Amino acid sequence: MKFEDVYFINGTAYAGKSTMVARLAEKHGGIACGENYHDALLPELDKAEFPGLTYTRDLQDWHDFVRRTPDEYEAWIDRTSKECEILELRILEGISGRGKKVFVDTNICPATLREISDENHVLIMLADPEISVRRFFDRPDREKQFLYRLMMEEKDPEAALANFRKCLERINSPARYNAFLHSGFRVILRDENRTIEQTVALAEEAFGLAQ
Repeated sequence: MKFEDVYFINGTAYAGKSTMVARLAEKHGGIACGENYHDALLPELDKAEFPGLTYTRDLQDWHDFVRRTPDEYEAWIDRTSKECEILELRILEGISGRGKKVFVDTNICPATLREISDENHVLIMLADPEISVRRFFDRPDREKQFLYRLMMEEKDPEAALANFRKCLERINSPARYNAFLHSGFRVILRDENRTIEQTVALAEEAFGLAQ
């Protein structure tokens, strides 16, 4: 199935994907599917079919979340991304074709995007991989601050924090960055000197929406 009215934005953390989805949907009278919009389906998921997504849903002690090794964390991220892709496709099949453009902050991988979308309906937004590690706890995000508190409760908070940073480094590696960069889709790199409006204009150009 080809999604002719859906505009996908994938890429790395801190690149501005959700902000761009919201701005484009507002400007073009479309539907915004922001970060983790598939969470709406989380309560009904079968843990046998979706072990990655239900791991956090059914977690009894959240300290176990921050105690995982980088290998375990990376494997969970990869598994969860594949599960998110399944849910996103289900949701998009339900909201596509209603006469409105749909803008998506997506987990769908570039290989699948090539099968379900045209090249000019996919945009990759990238930030320096180090930003995701260095600035992870800078945002006043409730979930991030919750994880930070958990690590501070560990017997060795500094070791717990160092381990979690290694987990973040693993999933924000140069290899993952380069895979997006060389995916063949249009790329916008994060630029602190560029305004949001200027980035919106670049995204519109990439999507063929510029007036």
